[in-house]
Formats: sequence, C-alpha cells, structure tokens
Amino acid sequence: MAGLHLDLRHDARRQHIYEVLLARLDGQARASVEARLAAAGVPDAHHHDLAEVLGTIDSLAVSERVKGDMREIYRILAEAEAQVHGCAVEDTHFHEVGRGSSITDSLGICLAVEALAPGRVTATPVQTGKGTVRCAHGLLDIPAPATAAILADDIPRCAELLEGELCTPTSAAVIRHFVEGFTGR
Repeated sequence: MAGLHLDLRHDARRQHIYEVLLARLDGQARASVEARLAAAGVPDAHHHDLAEVLGTIDSLAVSERVKGDMREIYRILAEAEAQVHGCAVEDTHFHEVGRGSSITDSLGICLAVEALAPGRVTATPVQTGKGTVRCAHGLLDIPAPATAAILADDIPRCAELLEGELCTPTSAAVIRHFVEGFTGR
C-alpha cells in the first residue's frame, strides 16, 4: 500500500482506528489479523507499569516489527504519564492504559498496520472531544492531561469539538507513533 490516510475528525479512539484499518483489508487479511490478535497471548490482567507492559509485549507471539511498534506506543504513554505526574518514566503507574483490553486494542492496530504495510501514514486533525471524563484520577477535563501531553502542540486538533472523550491517551500514542503528517481533509 502506497499510503494510508486516517480521518480522525469525528472519532480518534483506538477502537475506531482499529475498525478503519480492518476495513481497508480484504476479507482474508482481516481474518488473519483477527486470528493473530486472538492467538497473540495478551493476558487479561492489569499491567501497573512500563516494565510489566514491556514484559508482556516481549512474550507475545507476534513479529518483532509489531513488538517494536507496541514498545514505542507504551514508551510514549509512560513519558506522558511521567510528565503529567512529575516523576521518572520508570515510576509511572498505568491505570486504564495498563489493562489487558487496552494492550489488546493497541496490538490489533499494530497488526493491522503491519498487514497494510503503508509507505506513509497521514491523518486529519484529531478530534479530542470536550467535556469531562471519570477515570482513576477522578473527574478530568477532556482531553485528559496525558492525552494533551502526547498530542502537545505539534499534532493538530479539530477546532470544532464534539461531546465526549474521542481521543484517549492510548489512541494519542498510536497517532503520535504512526502518523507522519497531517492534512486538512
């Protein structure tokens, strides 16, 4: 595939990104990604820190490319959490992003990107959403602090915000890792 463009103007959550990527695959490739995801071996457990997540990633039955993408996504998450909490990366504590379901969703995206093999990934500005979200740290404004830290000033956001959390820290890390350029369309 020459290039891949993601429309993130209405939804930038990891589930949406995964569904969009799967839709770009033919039936056989889609079934292969789903089977590899199911067989990868992500434990349905809570991973509390980067070392635990990296240990799980290293044990997955997937390619080294996918493991490398996963490691980078979780490094981005850990750095954002450390920045927000004012601690060392090794001392960050994962809440929602450390769940087995979050790791599985990220893995699905990495497997789909590997199957698509795009030469370049671009995206529209990111829809973060607006309002508040309840999480382990209580009620937070959207975008959550870790999401805002990951997006920083160099990833464009939509001017018109929709209600709800439409970009999570995990999806922001996926965008930061894979997207090489942004366009208005």
